[in-house]
Amino acid sequence: MRLAAPAPTGGDIGGVAACGTFRFFSPAAFILIHAGVRSRGSPVTRTSGAPMKAACAVFASHPLKASFLTTFSELGLAPGLLAAIRAEGYETPTAIQAAAIPAVLAGRDLLGVAQTGTGKTAAFALPILHSLAQGGRRPAGRRACRALVLSPTRELAQQIAASFRTYGARSGVSVAVFVGGVKYGPQMRAVAGGVDVLVATPGRLIDHLGQGALRLDETEVFVLDEADQMLDLGFLEPIRKIVHKLPARRQNLFFSATMPDSIAALAREILEDPAEVRVAAQSTTVERVDQRVIHIEADRKRDLLLDLLSPRAVSRAMVFTRTKRGADRLAKFLSAAGLDVAAIHGDKSQGQRERALGAFRAGQAKALIATDIAARGIDVEAVSHVFNYELPNVPEAYVHRIGRTARAGAAGTAITLCDRAEIGLLRDIEKLTRLSIPAEDMRADRSAPARPPAGENKGKKKTRRRRGAPARDAARAAVASPSQPQPGGAGRRNDRKRGAPGGREWRPTL
Repeated sequence: MRLAAPAPTGGDIGGVAACGTFRFFSPAAFILIHAGVRSRGSPVTRTSGAPMKAACAVFASHPLKASFLTTFSELGLAPGLLAAIRAEGYETPTAIQAAAIPAVLAGRDLLGVAQTGTGKTAAFALPILHSLAQGGRRPAGRRACRALVLSPTRELAQQIAASFRTYGARSGVSVAVFVGGVKYGPQMRAVAGGVDVLVATPGRLIDHLGQGALRLDETEVFVLDEADQMLDLGFLEPIRKIVHKLPARRQNLFFSATMPDSIAALAREILEDPAEVRVAAQSTTVERVDQRVIHIEADRKRDLLLDLLSPRAVSRAMVFTRTKRGADRLAKFLSAAGLDVAAIHGDKSQGQRERALGAFRAGQAKALIATDIAARGIDVEAVSHVFNYELPNVPEAYVHRIGRTARAGAAGTAITLCDRAEIGLLRDIEKLTRLSIPAEDMRADRSAPARPPAGENKGKKKTRRRRGAPARDAARAAVASPSQPQPGGAGRRNDRKRGAPGGREWRPTL
């Protein structure tokens, strides 16, 4: 990005002026770059407190004229990468890509905050592939990797690896995947001779580290993707263990869709003098999604959902439930009613999950019934509708659920079925997103208001906490007070799990 306006403080990279805080305006997004983007070897000018505010005020007073990067060729990527990008039909970088790629190419640590569906994967995959291809393609050592990407779910890990393979097809970069639900042997053989890029879920990665099948002392780039979901799933202590095994000299890339205080604290632990890129406001929902709420009794939700899914306008839909058992029951009901549906959740085997996702992608299943584990791990084109059959316990999950539609600039619809006991959860969502979602009352008995007063104790549904919620709370508490040790570590239990051989410590099933 080239700026015509002068910058308050010095330093630049690729035409991007460096300052404590810059704001870039474009029709597509609002981008904030923080902490001074610099080139290799140049001093960093950092401002904070009153100087920071003064510098930003001065900068904001200038009539800023920014000419944004309009093609990938302007990013300075290797010819082979550009050819692969063109082969995929892409010409223009998204806002997160245009802002993040130059900083990553400069060797900076990066904190990226952007909603799902904004192109975050390419924002780190492309500069990593470019860097790995430079310098004569130095191979990784035995059982080592040059770039490590951590992902919260198996599906997302597989999709990230597929992106690396697609973009790096002309550069000969090797890619391996470590996820649960499959045998260890093929994964161990994939990294035995060294690998350029390793994409992994935390639990399976720690298993391989414990068995000596992998070492991280040669890792040059570490990527933590979907950091907020990592903490929700109780992966704080596994992440810290993994980071402890990485070399001190490395580049860190930290991506999250939301930035609550707990995530910001984790970012401070991992990142050193990062460039910060924000696309869209924190915890906002996708603008192109037409959102609405339907107030309905809990026992009438299934019939209403069946009616909503039937029209041809619903070409491809995702339906979210709160529990795994609920997902299976709903899928069984819809199948019995004549709809082609598939279900995916954490208790399904990897093969079952891949078959369900494959049927959904191929159009063989009109609807995919999923729990929140799939909210960020699925990237399927042309999802026309998202249905929240049950509201999520964590309000941030709503943002990620409806982010499955309206991707890549398309429009989409998100419909939430809310019974009286879920009103508190709906209020939490509206508070987080700063939206008052349009509502329709379809209850059979309308003698009482659809939304009781906020002070009424009946507002929030008393539900059994999903597995991982205690771990999530412990993780957030540990981040808030990192000096206080957490017994057994967040996301694990020291007691023996029934049926687990040798009393293996428990981890969230991904």
